[in-house]
Amino acid sequence: MLAAAGVLAQIVYPLVHGHARDVDTIVVVVLIGSACLAHAGRCGVLLPVACITALGGFGIELLGVHTGFPFGRYAYGSSLGVRLGHVPLVIALAWPMIAWPAALIARRLVSGFGARVALGGWALATWDLFLDPQMVAAGHWRWQHPNPHLPGVPTVPLTNYAGWLGVSLLMSLALQRVLERRNHSPRSIPIPLYLWTWGSSTLALAAFLHLGAAALWGGMGMGTVAVPLLASLRRRA
Repeated sequence: MLAAAGVLAQIVYPLVHGHARDVDTIVVVVLIGSACLAHAGRCGVLLPVACITALGGFGIELLGVHTGFPFGRYAYGSSLGVRLGHVPLVIALAWPMIAWPAALIARRLVSGFGARVALGGWALATWDLFLDPQMVAAGHWRWQHPNPHLPGVPTVPLTNYAGWLGVSLLMSLALQRVLERRNHSPRSIPIPLYLWTWGSSTLALAAFLHLGAAALWGGMGMGTVAVPLLASLRRRA
């Protein structure tokens, strides 16, 4: 139910504006982030997954805001609610939104610990090709020095994507260690959620949010995981 409500809130996002869109952003993150943590709870790994993704992700954001490492110098606005140390509290739930699905997808698509760490990290990092351009355009945060940048995406520096990849690989490493101790994991929510994020973000950025270049980069980047995932689902259908 949480995931379905979160998807519905995402559908609403392009249709609202101003403060209503800010509230909808918070609602999406709370619902889908909570859905992913609830799923981890059903897998019996809620505490370690929450510590790695929610607490760990928030800690990285605190480090980034105050030092510029590893994402470059950036600052949050006041549009995402209550902040702690200049970081909105809701950001803690943004990390499990894709980190947990990415970890499970890596286990589905490849074998071997190293391969799963690499694929899970990549699956998480490519989400940011959508996320940061959209959130900067919405005014939720901005970089002091957004150069050099990807062609067509002048608001987000390449240092940010490099930082995301590094953090994503570390987070993936920790999650795969946790999952190694599990024989299996329920997969009813995270896999469709990853595919939905890929397809809906590509459509929304291209057709509704006037961020065509970000839609292209994100569609291609996240598609390197989503397309093989779709093929895997078709083979096992």
